[in-house]
Amino acid sequence: MTNSDYLLKAAIKKLSEKLKEILVEKIEEATTIAQDTPEILKKEFDILRESIIEEASRMEKAENIQENYSTNTYQDSKIKKALNAIEGINKQIDLFNKNINNPIK
Repeated sequence: MTNSDYLLKAAIKKLSEKLKEILVEKIEEATTIAQDTPEILKKEFDILRESIIEEASRMEKAENIQENYSTNTYQDSKIKKALNAIEGINKQIDLFNKNINNPIK
């Protein structure tokens, strides 16, 4: 064999070793990632679930506030109507009292 044959074989051998080394390293990285993936996904799912629960709670509180406001508005209008009716009755009582206190001449 000539020197160039040895150089070619040596280059192929070293390239082959380097590729195997890189391949093994990448397989180890992929294995580590694959092992960590379920845990990462679980953490992300837990975070998503918590944020959904918080948002649902916030929406429920907002709806309750709106319902309370609507109920209070309805009650306020009922109170206003009752107060107006009472005021009308008071005016009629005042008029009646005036008529009683001032006999017809």
